[in-house]
Amino acid sequence: MSVVIQIASSSEHPSRDELTLWTETSRASIASASLREIVLRLVDETEMSELNNTYRGKPGPTNVLSFVTELPDTVLNPSESKDTTEQIEDLPLGDIVICAPVVALEAKEQNKPLLAHWCHMVTHGVLHLHGLDHIKKTDAVIMEALETQILAKLGFPDPYLALDH
Repeated sequence: MSVVIQIASSSEHPSRDELTLWTETSRASIASASLREIVLRLVDETEMSELNNTYRGKPGPTNVLSFVTELPDTVLNPSESKDTTEQIEDLPLGDIVICAPVVALEAKEQNKPLLAHWCHMVTHGVLHLHGLDHIKKTDAVIMEALETQILAKLGFPDPYLALDH
């Protein structure tokens, strides 16, 4: 497994080692996790606003977005290719984009340790890449419980304790 880290932000952010550790630990906590490459990109508000508007139709920046790699037709139609498994393994799993200034602002507003909030955003993105979601209440409960377990394993507090749902 590899984690590719792209830093396109001048804002404060965790070290590459921390980001890699959090990504790998999050992935290892998912039973069906893929070992395919993950690209983790740290950005400022301008880039995140563009992505949020383009892909979600929402104005302004958000904290984290996850983009699962779209598989080519030859992989989706295995009858056309003998090496489907190898083709999938060669493709990145997807990209996680995190907006450094938004994470810093949220941590301050929510009175959370900055590194803990960063770890939460990385974990949240990894879980999305592996198919977890929080649109339905039942799915949110599952995802939040797993996030809490992963953060505890990494020495961080429950990210939802101080939040009202």
